[in-house]
Amino acid sequence: MMKNYMYIIAFLTLVVGCKNNSSKKSIAIDKEMLLYNLRVLSHDSMQGRFFGTEGNYKSQRFIAEQFDALGIKPAFASGSIQKYPYTFTGALRQRLYPIPNALEDFSNVPDTTVIGGNVVTMIQGKSKKSIVITGHLDHLGIRDGQIYNGADDNASGAAALLSIADYFKNKIPQHTLIFAAVDAEEIGSLGAEYLLNNFPFPIESIALNINMDMIAHNDSLQLYASGLYHYPQLKQPLDNLKATNINLLFGHDNPNENGVSDWTFQSDHRVFHKRQIPYIYFGVDDHKDYHKPTDTYENSTKDFYLEAVRLIIETIEAYDTFLVTEAED
Repeated sequence: MMKNYMYIIAFLTLVVGCKNNSSKKSIAIDKEMLLYNLRVLSHDSMQGRFFGTEGNYKSQRFIAEQFDALGIKPAFASGSIQKYPYTFTGALRQRLYPIPNALEDFSNVPDTTVIGGNVVTMIQGKSKKSIVITGHLDHLGIRDGQIYNGADDNASGAAALLSIADYFKNKIPQHTLIFAAVDAEEIGSLGAEYLLNNFPFPIESIALNINMDMIAHNDSLQLYASGLYHYPQLKQPLDNLKATNINLLFGHDNPNENGVSDWTFQSDHRVFHKRQIPYIYFGVDDHKDYHKPTDTYENSTKDFYLEAVRLIIETIEAYDTFLVTEAED
């Protein structure tokens, strides 16, 4: 994820204490499956999943195979992996794929085209409207001989997509649920941009984006739902969540709040927001392992992660109903 390096907690942020709700809702998910997928995606064999590398392609195939094993159908007739080319030029090409002795104006740096890939599947709903659930699959790769495994950032979001799909696979939601493990977030949300430019349905059908980026590492049991500053009409369902024992916080979305980082354009939800598609982004504050080789499976907060995924599932269920009611009013 491309957050600023800030560790300031917004003390004025509204905290929702789900654990105090006496009518707690039961959300059953397969803990072993969730943690297995997190462990595989953040394993050394994935080589940090940098865009255009064999480790990245391996992670795409793994996610696609897991969706297929769950019986979740591809969103495209060509299959669940949406391949796309991206050509890097000049300074950006040199920064990401450097050559020796590059000239100051980069005139001797050749263009390079790299093939990326989103993994996109769906569960058909009752209406033509859709909720797009995203989590980027890429990370930073190998730097100076060290693997940046990116367990929290963002194997956690990609693995959560599989557990969420598993939860909904035998249900018929009001909205069609689109599950998108998108590529190249770390270098500008190229995958999310391509997905929206080549969406399987009319772009007007998207009612909401739920984005997950860094949801598996927090020692204080605090998860943020960011985006309400821009879309206050989405607050009510979040106020009524009952499924988990973690604290849900709101904030990190007000550009005028001094001392608090604004996450509005810090992950793939930015692509939806730029097109005026409402979003809720789930994530945690930056931690000591953020964008470091120590962001590993072993350093993730397993119980928190499980509860975070439960909360996000309940959120999707709540919005699936709420958005239909809101449209009818």
